[in-house]
Amino acid sequence: MMRIGGHFHSDNPLQDAVACGARVAQFFLGDPQGWKGPVIPGGDPGALRDAYAAAGVDIYIHAPYVINVASTNNRIRIPSRKLLDQQLKAAAAIGAKGLIVHGGHVTGDTDPAVGVANWVKAIEQIERPLPMLIENTAGGNGAMARSLEAIARLWEGVSTATEGGDPNSEVGFCLDTCHANSAGIELADAVDRVKAITGRIDLVHGNNSRDEFGSGADRHANFDSGTIDPQALLDVVRAAGAPVVCETPEPGLADDIGWLQARIDG
Repeated sequence: MMRIGGHFHSDNPLQDAVACGARVAQFFLGDPQGWKGPVIPGGDPGALRDAYAAAGVDIYIHAPYVINVASTNNRIRIPSRKLLDQQLKAAAAIGAKGLIVHGGHVTGDTDPAVGVANWVKAIEQIERPLPMLIENTAGGNGAMARSLEAIARLWEGVSTATEGGDPNSEVGFCLDTCHANSAGIELADAVDRVKAITGRIDLVHGNNSRDEFGSGADRHANFDSGTIDPQALLDVVRAAGAPVVCETPEPGLADDIGWLQARIDG
């Protein structure tokens, strides 16, 4: 049975997930735009882990947006590594299935290969007690995981860094449908093309987009109000065969989760 759920922004994501019949709850451990370390809701990792397990809801944690381990700026890259390490440990403590982190970017005329090298160093240095899932992004010329070509370049480095490593310390991939569409990646064959590069899709962020194909804009929309045909989103979910997190706006989030569940389970 495919696990489908949403990203919840409230103080009680489990309550929200149960209320809409979600089997997955994604949330932040603190301010997504801040550099402070993770905060465990309720303060007791074991209690939180047990509560989600009892409810049959899987946890995914999204790392803060500020993390950019690809950066050539020491004042960004070094704190990013530290915060990513903290997030991974906190997510593992509460029994999360994975931690999602954006691919990051380099700026100006910096060769993207430098960003890849910085990613490799981060992977080699940071312990991963649970899968770390790199997510494709929507825009930015220096983005590490925007285009298929960029993803391939990054994954070549990632594969080198993880070769012969602990199989439990996986680096996986999260495919965001809004980001892919905005980056100019056709959804019709996106799953096949991504898997040809990474060999895997561990999680799907099932989102419609407020903007047109190739716009470079990261503005999510509900399934029934965006520019992407909902059938195309459903086709991606089926092809990927991975758990799904809808990161669409409230109050339509529950409807989006229900729409997917009805078609996948049916």
